[in-house]
This record gives sequence, structure tokens and C-alpha cells, in this order.
Amino acid sequence: MRFFETIQGVYFDDLDAFRILHNSRYLLLFERAIGAFWERLGWNRGGADNPDQHHLVRENRVEYLRPVEGVGEVRVRIWVEKLGRSSLVFGFRMLPMEEDVDYASGTRVLVRVDPVTRRPVPWSDDLRARLQPYVREPKP
Repeated sequence: MRFFETIQGVYFDDLDAFRILHNSRYLLLFERAIGAFWERLGWNRGGADNPDQHHLVRENRVEYLRPVEGVGEVRVRIWVEKLGRSSLVFGFRMLPMEEDVDYASGTRVLVRVDPVTRRPVPWSDDLRARLQPYVREPKP
């Protein structure tokens, strides 16, 4: 399974009163990594030619494992945990620059929807093909 990884900056205004990355900022950094991933797949942001651009976030789950302290940089690693008919589960890890010990891990569930009815519809075959290298193999 392949993964996609970006480096994200942590700035002073991302920190709480203890100079620790505020819990809401983890989702923001994850969102930025997903945006970069979509661009890597060749998505033209907001392009009318992309049938998969209409999707909603169904769920975010974050487990905070150890604090990100102070300003600096972190790595955000994402992959596809599961690709369903109309749903897509991203897995993610947030890591320091110099070691592979998680600051946080979690998932985000997306659902592709019809832009008018907002009811679930299947992902396109094109998106499925592009995502396939990033899909985690099922555990035996």
C-alpha cells in the first residue's frame, strides 16, 4: 500500500495557552494534506469536469497520542483505509519530522453525493483506479 505524505507548518496561532497544537488544528492540517493529495491525483479544484468533486464529510475521528509542542513542522501521512460504493475512508497519521512516532492518528469518512439531491452516489471508475494504489489491503 502506498501512502501520501505532506509537510505542514505549525504556527504560533495554531497553539493553545500551553503552547501545544490546538486540537482543532489537527483536522485543519489533515484537510490540507487531503487537498494536496487530490491535486496529486490530478483533480482540478472546483472543475466542472470532475464528477467526484461533490462529497461531504460524514465523520472525523482523531486520537491524540502525544502533544505537538511549539512552532515547527509536522508530517501528515494519509492513505485510503476503505473504498466503498459511495464512501471513502481516509486513514491518517501526524508525525514529527525526525521520527515515526505518532502525534495523532485517525480517520475521515467521505461520502460522494449528487450535487442536487445530496443523496449518496457511487464514486467514478476513474477515481477508483487512481485511488487503488493507496488502498490498504484487508487484514487476513
